[in-house]
Amino acid sequence: METSVPLAKGKSWKEHNRIHKEKRKKWREERLIKKVKTENAEEVKEEVEKLEENINNEKLNVSTISIAIPGSILDNCQSLLLRTYLAGQIARAACIYKIDEIIVFDDQGEVTEIEKNSKKKFKKDEQLGEGRAACIHLARILQYMECPQYLRKHFFPMHEAFEFAGALNPLDAPHHLRQQDVSLFREGIVTNKPIKTGRGSQVNVGLFNDVHIDKVLTPGLRVTVKIPPNQTNVKKLRGKVVSPNVPRQETGIYWGYTVRLASNLTEIFTKSPYETGYDLTIGTSDKGASIDDVSDKSLKYNHALIVFGGLAGLEAALDADPYLKVDDPTLVFHKYLNICPEQGSRTIRTEEAILLSLSELRTKLIADNPAKPNLQFNNPIDTNNVNNSGMSDDCNSDEDKSSRTSDDNK
Repeated sequence: METSVPLAKGKSWKEHNRIHKEKRKKWREERLIKKVKTENAEEVKEEVEKLEENINNEKLNVSTISIAIPGSILDNCQSLLLRTYLAGQIARAACIYKIDEIIVFDDQGEVTEIEKNSKKKFKKDEQLGEGRAACIHLARILQYMECPQYLRKHFFPMHEAFEFAGALNPLDAPHHLRQQDVSLFREGIVTNKPIKTGRGSQVNVGLFNDVHIDKVLTPGLRVTVKIPPNQTNVKKLRGKVVSPNVPRQETGIYWGYTVRLASNLTEIFTKSPYETGYDLTIGTSDKGASIDDVSDKSLKYNHALIVFGGLAGLEAALDADPYLKVDDPTLVFHKYLNICPEQGSRTIRTEEAILLSLSELRTKLIADNPAKPNLQFNNPIDTNNVNNSGMSDDCNSDEDKSSRTSDDNK
């Protein structure tokens, strides 16, 4: 209700109303200008934040290691249980040696029309794309293992591929946080709760209460949230969405791996997520040069790639590739190495070769931009960070409580 303004002495009602309308018009214009300035200031602030983030990412660029594995190794397993367990072994090895990217590639040549029409041999996945069943299955298990336990029910609904997920050994990665853990960063999922005007979305990060972030994002999206320390109101935590690379860039802590598919050996290189590609590529084979001839700290890299062969080796994958016109694997890789010279067994299985290779190469590789030293599990986590004692119980279990993935992926 408007407050009545007394009539000024010596002025008619007509004059008084005219002056009053002019004042109201001026007030509305000033209010509108102020609103526009505020909106512009917010846009400028966002642009500045993006610019600062890009500059920080360039400064904090951390060298990465990727591994490429043929999906055909699952075809050699006699049951779904063994296939699941094998994929879990690979995920564990990748986590132990802090691998940043796992590429599952097809080493069996182009897919025929008969295979494409077969639901058993050819699968489609909403996130991964399409490919041979073994490749899709291996990639799914690897993604499932990397995902924190409290998020799995959101990203991996019921699926036949996860029938024996309970047999998987927990990854126990640093971002798989338990109730007693405290952390500056957390993985979460954007909820579909109503958003108030001028506020951001809410993210479920495994606590009893959601974290309020600074942006409005699509519900169902997985995000990495930075939660500033020393927040007194545990029921209304505030956070900021950051790149998944930021935890390792800022603290040195390992933050899991990504998974992608490659339909052949060529796509491993051509579809690299890094602008400059891989500056060090290593192929592993019993026909390669001995690892003993490589000096310690002699293999410099910014983005390294280690490629493993299947049952028939990398030579067979090279022959099956429709785009590569070379017969000599040494022409494809910077280094072509025999990781275990004078082996006692006729063959070394791929899952064994992964552990052997990463162990042997650990002393041979030297990063251009190493991550900050972080003992992670040797020292207690910094208790000055935000207290996450309100975490829900479903993120504490080391057991895989259900078999989950999207129904669309069947």
